[in-house]
Amino acid sequence: MQKTQTMVTTPHRAQTRTIPLALPWMRYGARAGQMLLDGIFAFLAFRIAWQLRYQYEVGGEVAFYDWRPFSQFQNRALLFAGLVLIILLIRGVYWLPRSTGLLDESVMIIGGITTAMGGVLLTAFLTRFVPSRLVFIFAWAIVIALFVMRRMVSRTLRTALWKRGIYVDRVLVIGSGESGRRIMEAMLNSPALGYHLVGFVNELPETSDLSVATEHRVHRAQRVGSIDELERLVGQHSVDEVLVALPADELHLVPKIIEKCRRHAVQFKVVPDLLQLSLDRVDLGEVGGLPLIGVKPASIQGGQLLAKRAIDALVGSAVLIVAAIPMGIIALLIRTTSQGPILYRQTRVGKNGRQFTLVKFRCMVDGADELRAELMAMHDSQDPRLFKLRDDPRLTRVGRVLRRWSLDELPQFWHVLNGEMSLVGPRPQMPEEVANYEEWHLQRLAVTPGLTGLWQVNGRSHLSFDEMVRLDLYYAEHWSPWLDTKVVLRTIPAVILGRGAY
Repeated sequence: MQKTQTMVTTPHRAQTRTIPLALPWMRYGARAGQMLLDGIFAFLAFRIAWQLRYQYEVGGEVAFYDWRPFSQFQNRALLFAGLVLIILLIRGVYWLPRSTGLLDESVMIIGGITTAMGGVLLTAFLTRFVPSRLVFIFAWAIVIALFVMRRMVSRTLRTALWKRGIYVDRVLVIGSGESGRRIMEAMLNSPALGYHLVGFVNELPETSDLSVATEHRVHRAQRVGSIDELERLVGQHSVDEVLVALPADELHLVPKIIEKCRRHAVQFKVVPDLLQLSLDRVDLGEVGGLPLIGVKPASIQGGQLLAKRAIDALVGSAVLIVAAIPMGIIALLIRTTSQGPILYRQTRVGKNGRQFTLVKFRCMVDGADELRAELMAMHDSQDPRLFKLRDDPRLTRVGRVLRRWSLDELPQFWHVLNGEMSLVGPRPQMPEEVANYEEWHLQRLAVTPGLTGLWQVNGRSHLSFDEMVRLDLYYAEHWSPWLDTKVVLRTIPAVILGRGAY
């Protein structure tokens, strides 16, 4: 089914605008254009290399009897361009999945260019063509730089278009189980992949939407209908691709779904539901030719754990040293302006369910924190509205300032230093809260609790407890130093805007 246009609503305008979709012949034409541009770059690389060596004499002076005109290099340049295109085409560089990273593509490009240059050098040897060898070295380096730069520019432009909903593929997900949720999570978390989630289809009419956690916030994926309505939904929502992510007990519906997709000439892919695993949590291997599938733990382990612990120890010790004098001043102000201890202590649950005593600067009048704990025990302790205590009349004058700027949590860097907490991770909760956990909630205890985390910087007062846990689990499964850095950087404006304390 071919479509010439679809309606996409831009976030900055109230009206809709018509954006043409890329038809198949346009996509083939785009790839042909990429190949033509790469061929031109490969030829130009030889021309530039010749100029660097023989005109600008880069690499040493060229004697007059060694000087060669570019006409003697033209055939080699054309051969090189042709070999590069053939090798990259055979390697599938022009048909890579959109999820392929620039580094992976660059590795393939460098290998192809090196192989092509090897072929050119072989022909030069066989024909006894012996010019300055620096020309070949320069051409090899220049074409790699040109190819990688061209792909960087292309990816930037493509990502900019996709983020604005231009030339994206409209995707309908069939299934709302764990596999379906993870597929939707991946698409919503990475708009740069070029997918627009139309919604999901399942056989549960009572389901109206689905909470999907991503790095930036919790999205609401909409249920658009049932499997029996698939043919109508494909046309109604201008669907480009259907992703079938059904649980194992519903796989008997797959042939019926595939037939409907083929009838309407819409692309489809089936997500294997191997014990509800996702590809980013699977280890693949083989023994004697037999494939083996293992499950990666939904926690931070091994080298990643060592790296995270080293960062925590370094940052924790640095903050405690730098903040030693300010913390002393805060302690003095608390002591002189209100009655009670300087530090407030409370039992919290850490990694693997181990309890520890969390400390922070006391912000309330003496005894008010105990009253707060009793209120949380009496009410739903998972209600995020109970976190809004910044304007609580029980706060001391100093406590309001400390709570406003999250300065009351400075002593918790001691927990970071000794390993009870981390800079980033799920927020540690009280034992009575953990006692009310459902089975799947306990997975968040597999990660060291943190001073800040994804749900703390994603509008926590508007999230349900289940949505908070999903954000914590997303963090555990996708941890990287860069993700920690982004969460810390996003915490800064949250604190400045008054969303950083509870």
